[in-house]
Amino acid sequence: MLVRDIMRSPAVTIPPDTRLQDAYRILREKEIRHLPVLDGGRLVGVVTDRDLRLATSALAPSPFPPESVVSAVMSRNPLTADPSDPVEDAARAMRERKIGCLPVVEGGSVVGIVTGLDLLDALMRMTGIDKPSGRVEVRLPDRPGELARLTGFLGQRGLNIHSILTTSDGPDSVRVVLRIGSIETRLLAEEMRRVDFDVVWPPEKPCPR
Repeated sequence: MLVRDIMRSPAVTIPPDTRLQDAYRILREKEIRHLPVLDGGRLVGVVTDRDLRLATSALAPSPFPPESVVSAVMSRNPLTADPSDPVEDAARAMRERKIGCLPVVEGGSVVGIVTGLDLLDALMRMTGIDKPSGRVEVRLPDRPGELARLTGFLGQRGLNIHSILTTSDGPDSVRVVLRIGSIETRLLAEEMRRVDFDVVWPPEKPCPR
């Protein structure tokens, strides 16, 4: 999945001489939190609802009057994304820089914007949670052929795999989270345990006393 698949386009933008009160009104009306600032079509900054609240707060050392312009409070030289960037690269950049959006620039023009909520929506799509499905989590030895053994087991039972996510689980194993086309995951987990798969989820039912 690429940035172009999840970005909001066209992005709502404002010029740098927009008054703070007008920028805040636009955010409220459009129900958004970030505004790229364009000067003659060129991206020069980003202003957020948080920027506006902090700048005009009575608790600020020197509050800006609402008639001030956004060029006085915007973040300059913002980090951007390209439409062809993978979404995971965009997510990493936003996490590392601790920012809430990336204007998407192509050929020098702002063609969209990606926010944290857009990335969460993308995560839901990538994990298949937006489809009727069940979740299975398995711990596998970290060696060639183990993932193929797992998917082969599911394929032999006619189960469609909507998504597969893997993460390290120590030096010798990996966690594999699958979304499959069945809600009977407890019965499946019992069958998997019988053939020596280490099923993490759904958990094994305790034996009745």
